[in-house]
Amino acid sequence: MMKRLLLAAALVTVILVAPRAFAAQETASSEQANSDASQPASAAGETTEPEAPDGASADTGSPQPSSTGEGAVTVATGSEPAPGDVEEFSAADNAWMMVSSALVLMMTLPGLALFYGGLVRKKNVLSVMMQCTFLAGMMSVIWALWGYSLAFDSESELLGGFCGGFNHVFLRGVIPYWDASSSRAVVPHGSIADSVFMVFQMMFFIITPALICGAYAERMKFSTMCVFSALWGTFVYCPIAHWVWSPSGWLCEANPNAWFRAYDFAGGTVVHISSGVSALVCALMLGKRLGFGQEPMPPHNLTYTCVGAGLLWVGWFGFNAGSAGGAGFAAANAFVATHLAAAAGVLGWSVAEWVKHGRPSILGACSGAVAGLVCITPASGTVTPISGIVMGFIAGLVCYWACTTLKNTFGYDDSLDAFGVHGVGGTVGALLTGVFATRAVADTGGQPAGLLEGNAYQMVPQFVSVMAAAALAVVGTFVILKVLDATMGLRVSQDDEIRGLDLSQHNEEGYIFL
Repeated sequence: MMKRLLLAAALVTVILVAPRAFAAQETASSEQANSDASQPASAAGETTEPEAPDGASADTGSPQPSSTGEGAVTVATGSEPAPGDVEEFSAADNAWMMVSSALVLMMTLPGLALFYGGLVRKKNVLSVMMQCTFLAGMMSVIWALWGYSLAFDSESELLGGFCGGFNHVFLRGVIPYWDASSSRAVVPHGSIADSVFMVFQMMFFIITPALICGAYAERMKFSTMCVFSALWGTFVYCPIAHWVWSPSGWLCEANPNAWFRAYDFAGGTVVHISSGVSALVCALMLGKRLGFGQEPMPPHNLTYTCVGAGLLWVGWFGFNAGSAGGAGFAAANAFVATHLAAAAGVLGWSVAEWVKHGRPSILGACSGAVAGLVCITPASGTVTPISGIVMGFIAGLVCYWACTTLKNTFGYDDSLDAFGVHGVGGTVGALLTGVFATRAVADTGGQPAGLLEGNAYQMVPQFVSVMAAAALAVVGTFVILKVLDATMGLRVSQDDEIRGLDLSQHNEEGYIFL
């Protein structure tokens, strides 16, 4: 009886719904046909890209936000833009950027949380994961309230262009808003929605201070970490992002009036050099962990680290290929170059270990992959994938040296090698970008792009960008830590450090064996 009732209900549903669905489909097809007949091919839904000179990609650099009011579309509330309303909007690009944003968030949660969590001692595993988790929440809110405006507002710059202004605080002019004069909703956008560009950049704002956690792991107060990250993001990250990625930035490749037009496709200076150099300052100012150099402090769970490295590797496709701002040829090149650089980084670090110690390690292979990814980040939009192999292999070797010989020589306690991998790897990547950049990938109008093509001058802006990011990171981090040390204190007590930060800071344990 029940089966018969269900069958009858299904038949009634089909009878009632199918004609309406068919009629709606016919109406939509008719409207699309009329739209296609009245529009050129590019506006009727066919995606076309302008032909770039000498095979160069039509996509250049990181996606740029539209100016306030420019490119905005006015639509009825609750409706999508009509086919002819916004010729430049691309649903495919928008979709790719949303996916890329999710991939970059995955790099922090759970990627970096697992990668760093496995490297600390088991009494501190939750403290590292909590740092990554809390920063994902706090930095997102800061970015929405004022961070995005300070980084990307190019219309009302502060301090002579040192950072952006306040036009976009509380996401004003970024998210959809109601225009009372026309009684319509306004959606700010270019080829992608401004809100999607904003959230993509938000993920960079999250992971950058999280990378610094690797330097002060196992000894900084959680409360101090929170305040430090908020101040660092505001006064260090936002200005550097403005210099490099804002359309009016003095280091921006896309700014024809920039003093030094440096190549930084996805954040070599903005993310890795800034965080890596700041990490070194943190390690020096906080001092060494109790027992450092006198007792062994091996990673407690390399399985976590390997899983985390894999998630970082996958997420990095969004990090680099997403920085193209759409699903075009630049994204494809960045995608392939990113993977090959990571693969070569594994080989470089593993070979170095094999030669020195007679055997490679999983920790070395994971670290080499991250080193290769860091190195290719600024270059992924300007070099070929084959050059990416060379860069990744070099990064594996150099970062191995930085995390062993250099670190041991100077004796600083960079707990999880944030400086050795990100600071050194980012610097190597930024400089090698100037060497291997090619007009076959970079949009230079057919002019030589890098040193190997005869453009030796490109090394100047690359070097200047490295020094500028490092200088602000050193000064900003030093001042912030000095102020916090005098007001809040930087380190936990000796007893708390011995107990472990899981218990002393969060009253939790990562492992409870019954």
